[in-house]
Amino acid sequence: MNTPAQNAPKVVYNSQHIAKGLTNIASGILENHPSWDDLAFIGIHTGGDLLLRKIIAELVRLSGRDKRVDIGLLDISFYRDDWSRLQQVPSVQDTVVPFVVDDRPIILVDDVVFTGRTVRSAMEGIFSLGRPKSIELAVLVDRGHREMPIQPDYVGLSLPTTLDQSVNVYIHEQADLDHAILEDHKYRIA
Repeated sequence: MNTPAQNAPKVVYNSQHIAKGLTNIASGILENHPSWDDLAFIGIHTGGDLLLRKIIAELVRLSGRDKRVDIGLLDISFYRDDWSRLQQVPSVQDTVVPFVVDDRPIILVDDVVFTGRTVRSAMEGIFSLGRPKSIELAVLVDRGHREMPIQPDYVGLSLPTTLDQSVNVYIHEQADLDHAILEDHKYRIA
């Protein structure tokens, strides 16, 4: 029998791992977009907000070019395909995309990619705003188990998981507080 200590959430990535993941993402973006002049970034509430700002800071650090970048935040609540299955109504956040998405290459940012359904919802939300030139996906943690034909273009860290586990990423203004935890739900004591 498993004890609560065995099933307690555990830190799988500390702040150094997160920093390395941010470098991996920014390096990949710069490889494909060396000038990154025309890119716009859209983060998915809530995981993509601070994360996209940290990715941009890492792009600035690696490229040596400090510049203004178009950023936005997208709430996907109204684009979810699981409204009828939710036990509680998700809290709706403001979608703030203060630029025209038409004909822009967009980097969509989220903290964790799992089944692909969140990304599918986000793409639908972006298309409700206009028709981008392209959408590329940047995620800090890829945990596998896709249910949709969606693969990230830029992955910071890969973490093999089971369907009974969840991954939660905590990004803070203060980088040394950043971490990710893995929680096992299979043996949860009710």
